[in-house]
Amino acid sequence: MSIADNIKRLKKETDPIKVTLLAVSKTKPVEEVREAYDAGQRLFGENMVQELVEKQEHLPKDIQWHIIGHLQTNKVKYIAPFISMIQSVDSLKLLQEINKHAEKNNRVIDYLLQIYIADEETKFGLGFDEAIELLRSEELATLKHIRIRGLMGIATNTENEKQIKDEFYELKTFFDGIKQSYFRKDKTFDTLSMGMSSDYKLAIEQGSNMVRLGSTIFGSRVIKHWKNN
Repeated sequence: MSIADNIKRLKKETDPIKVTLLAVSKTKPVEEVREAYDAGQRLFGENMVQELVEKQEHLPKDIQWHIIGHLQTNKVKYIAPFISMIQSVDSLKLLQEINKHAEKNNRVIDYLLQIYIADEETKFGLGFDEAIELLRSEELATLKHIRIRGLMGIATNTENEKQIKDEFYELKTFFDGIKQSYFRKDKTFDTLSMGMSSDYKLAIEQGSNMVRLGSTIFGSRVIKHWKNN
């Protein structure tokens, strides 16, 4: 199936249940991103800043770009003028840097807190206690050029469906608790980003309302190797 066919099929699956489809375009050439764009896709996720900046320059300006990979503080300035959402926030230091560059660009940047739910040491993210500590911090309250929209998590890369379901369930439960405790009257705290090509159906089952799909849309063939972030 073509990229356009894949998007149409996925949107038939996700649109009726109000799940947002984020097309993960990392390592994919501009031509394939444009094919997805021409099929109606507007939200795209990238892992690396350099790759994101290069693509953003060559593609339509109404694309909403999300950073979903680990973001270094010294890279924030390159994406601050145009980034739609940063999904991988895992420290107050990073938020302070995002806020600084958002202010310089006279805008408010949306973000998700990345929560560590996987049984893997290689994954990034905040523990549940660390996330609560961050939300309660006086420093966070002073940052006026960022806006929290919700949480993001990556499940363990395993064949064990029960483990994946349990991890997603824990994050959904945490999301609901955070919303009730800190954002009960805030309608913009509305995004729970969990689920990738291998496990997005399980994620939706457990309450995800944004899935990050790469190979399901573009196929698994890597066309171009980009330099590291």
